[in-house]
Amino acid sequence: MCGIVGIYSHEPVAAELYDSLIHLQHRGQDAAGILTCDERFYSKHGLGLVREIFTPQDISPLKGNIGIAHARYPTAGGYSESDIQPLWIGSPRGIALAHNGNLVNYQELADEIRLRQYRHLNSSLDSEALLLMLADKLATHSYLDDDDEQFFKQLCAAVKHIFDRIEGAYSIVGVVIGKGLVAFRDPHGIRPLVLGERQRKDGTSDYIFASETTAFYALGFEPKGDLQPGEVVYVSKAGKLFRHVVEAREFRPCVFEYVYFARPDSTLDGVSVYRARLRMGQNLARSWKEKYPDIVPDVVIPAPFTANTAALSFAHELGVRYSEGLYKNPFIGRTFIMPNQQARSRSVRYKLTPQRTEIENKTVLIVDDSIVRGTTSREIVKMVREFGAKEIFFVSTCPPIKNPCFYGIDIPSRVELIAANHTEDRICHYLGVDRLLYQSQEDLVEAVVRRGQHQIKTPCMACMDGNYICGNMTEKKIQALEQIREIDRRSNAEKQEDDKK
Repeated sequence: MCGIVGIYSHEPVAAELYDSLIHLQHRGQDAAGILTCDERFYSKHGLGLVREIFTPQDISPLKGNIGIAHARYPTAGGYSESDIQPLWIGSPRGIALAHNGNLVNYQELADEIRLRQYRHLNSSLDSEALLLMLADKLATHSYLDDDDEQFFKQLCAAVKHIFDRIEGAYSIVGVVIGKGLVAFRDPHGIRPLVLGERQRKDGTSDYIFASETTAFYALGFEPKGDLQPGEVVYVSKAGKLFRHVVEAREFRPCVFEYVYFARPDSTLDGVSVYRARLRMGQNLARSWKEKYPDIVPDVVIPAPFTANTAALSFAHELGVRYSEGLYKNPFIGRTFIMPNQQARSRSVRYKLTPQRTEIENKTVLIVDDSIVRGTTSREIVKMVREFGAKEIFFVSTCPPIKNPCFYGIDIPSRVELIAANHTEDRICHYLGVDRLLYQSQEDLVEAVVRRGQHQIKTPCMACMDGNYICGNMTEKKIQALEQIREIDRRSNAEKQEDDKK
């Protein structure tokens, strides 16, 4: 999962791309990059947080009124400067892109590029295969500089080829020198991509494409909806907007966006993330009352911050006091997307401090968004126990996660997933809680689809139900991808340790 943004403006865009990345920082903390263009590309990237990479002196040389940017959360590729997006290629014309998602058949594509086309890959990113394919297909056509309609037709044909060849999840923002800004979304719409418009006093418009709507208000953009599954959008150099759905398949947006990844002030595919989380807490509380009608906690506390909204509605539904019994230091990153289990365990106590007045001598119910490996949840329970809780109940707004994600979220191999290897009773014992309750799959889907102007019938829940919508995910292929992921994880961990020395 990454954060991507592309902006077409009548003014230089570098500063607004930076501001957008700040608003998308929660989607990736490993690395970030900005690329702008006029008649050439200007770029700056680095490892770490956005505010650590860019200074005003870095932003001012990034010229041009069109640009794209990327905040990286690695699920594929290595840990090095060469694996930072946006990526670009000089021919034809100059094409650059930033990608959110994962390509399931990347290894096949990479083998074709290296072994059959005899071309060099400059990174270990699956995004590079996508960039080369797009560039190759645009190179097979000739187009006049002032014929934007013809270019858009050729762009749609190139993207159609990508849809035919590439398996997996991908939302893309890109730029073509001399032509303009490009965006498209895979035919299943697994990863999010939203559009915004900013009308100017002279009647012209600026446009933004991003993973979430989080930056729109601050930059003066009005949300104009989501790119549809399989849709291509192009903003020409002159500012004309072109849209076309090239190929739509079964719409399956990722449910984990609503559970955890997206910021609560976002609206994705017509659904308010905040409202969806309120409904998750409400549904979960009703399940609690059905299963434990005579057990009422003294206080409901969230595992901050992503569970705050659900915990609030959970407490309201039970008629129990809500309290922020765990204070979170906002300057420490999200543990789910930290590079290894040791870092995640260590950071829990760094970032969370229990409040004794809200916990001591009380029956405490903790609401968390999900239980993936169990590491963070167990550490939270230990901390609450240490501060004097009489009993601890634990509930998850997400159903048991039993399968890896191959579409862009770092939900690891089944070996690491606690629900894939243990019963709920065993998990309850491992976490050290007196009661454990998961949200049901049906209640989670209902919470997401209950309200909103959307076309979602069934979101992608492969990590929970094992139903992989694309990529021909046989057991053999799943095992092979798990093995590749484990090798990458070890390699990246070794690289990070070497960097510390």
